Amino acid sequence: MNFNLPFIPDRTKKTRNEGINMVMDKGLSVNEAINFIQSCSDYVDFVKFGFGTSIVTNSLEQKIKLYKEANINVYLGGTLFEAFTIRGQFDKYVELLDRYSIDTVEVSDGSLKMEHAEKCKYISLLAKNRKVLSEVGSKEAGILISPGKWIKMMQDELNAGSFKVIAEARESGNVGIYRPNGNAHATLIEKICSKISEKNIIWETPLKSQQVWFVKMFGANVNLGNIPPNEVIPLETIRLGLRGDTFFHFLPDELKELHN
Repeated sequence: MNFNLPFIPDRTKKTRNEGINMVMDKGLSVNEAINFIQSCSDYVDFVKFGFGTSIVTNSLEQKIKLYKEANINVYLGGTLFEAFTIRGQFDKYVELLDRYSIDTVEVSDGSLKMEHAEKCKYISLLAKNRKVLSEVGSKEAGILISPGKWIKMMQDELNAGSFKVIAEARESGNVGIYRPNGNAHATLIEKICSKISEKNIIWETPLKSQQVWFVKMFGANVNLGNIPPNEVIPLETIRLGLRGDTFFHFLPDELKELHN
């Protein structure tokens, strides 16, 4: 930090196991990626080339190299994994990872139908020599998964070798762990966290209101994902109580009482 201020929560530093930020790159140019890295690489742990954008992104190899040199884990969106898998080309997908020296991978089944045991086999296979993030939840609106099923799937995927499980919300932030209006399914999330440590979950929070909710719920070092590149620094101020939404959250009670 550039200067000191009391009553700021401690933030984990890279390489982090918690307090993770996962950022979506949906087609940044090389210059935009360079500026993004210069601006906030200390606060970014993972960059995901969202959904299938990597197939049409210019200078893909150069961007991967830039992110890795900045100590940022880079990976391809889970939808691309599904696109290869549904076509019976999982081996080609692994060849693609090798071609670009990508050592982080997302395994998801939000678009295609896959038996959960099969998904866990993919996780175990890829986890032998890569860091696996696995996504739980459907991308389709209106599909409700019971808390018990969320818990079992997350636990099975962690047991299969996932580094973290990602709680699905889509880029829009209105499915999975959220209601159609973007508000969190608080009861669902509380039930999940009664059995699965929140430290093992990356919550997709593309909207500011969702980021605020999770920081208030779990603290400054909650794992958050699907962050837009230009929202990393603003998110950090939410985590530190330096934005109106969390201004009082980390202050001692005596200061809160003076100003409430």
